[in-house]
Amino acid sequence: MNDVVFYFETGWHHIISWTALDHILFIISLSAIYLAQNWKQVLVLVTAFTIGHSLTLALSVYDVIRINEKWVEFLIPCTIVATGIFNLLVKDFKPKSLRINYFLALFFGLIHGMGFANAIRFMLAKDQYIALPILFFNIGLEAGQIVIVAFILSISFVLVSKLNLNRKWWVWSLSAFAILIALNMAVNRWPK
Repeated sequence: MNDVVFYFETGWHHIISWTALDHILFIISLSAIYLAQNWKQVLVLVTAFTIGHSLTLALSVYDVIRINEKWVEFLIPCTIVATGIFNLLVKDFKPKSLRINYFLALFFGLIHGMGFANAIRFMLAKDQYIALPILFFNIGLEAGQIVIVAFILSISFVLVSKLNLNRKWWVWSLSAFAILIALNMAVNRWPK
């Protein structure tokens, strides 16, 4: 039972801490174009991200894939920039127009999963079965993402739905905020 709690907490802290700012910014970018009434779509979206994340996490732990950590750390903020730019280019916010987000979330989840692979590889005992640790890590990660999404959707509900802030301004503000911070991260993480 202690292992379950440990891996859940590790996943939770992987997303809910200031050291996880890149992951928080990614979730903000993903959810920026949605409103509170779209909460189901956003949950599917962050779950797609978690699936991608867990796939490469498992493949990396088993040494099926291994990519230079410096490149992964550089690519993570690039995923934020790409998601933010996509948000800026969206013409309308109808569900049909936003379907590509599910593929982006899954694909970018693959990149983010490689970012934590080395850390979890060191946490596991050499012959330890990884299914439960990865499952509970990802449940913790998903719980953290849901908290961030709920926070963003709550703010959008107040600003856009109640105070009538133009939805485009909301999307552009959140996306520009995420892009600017992520660009700085990408420059600082350029592989040398």
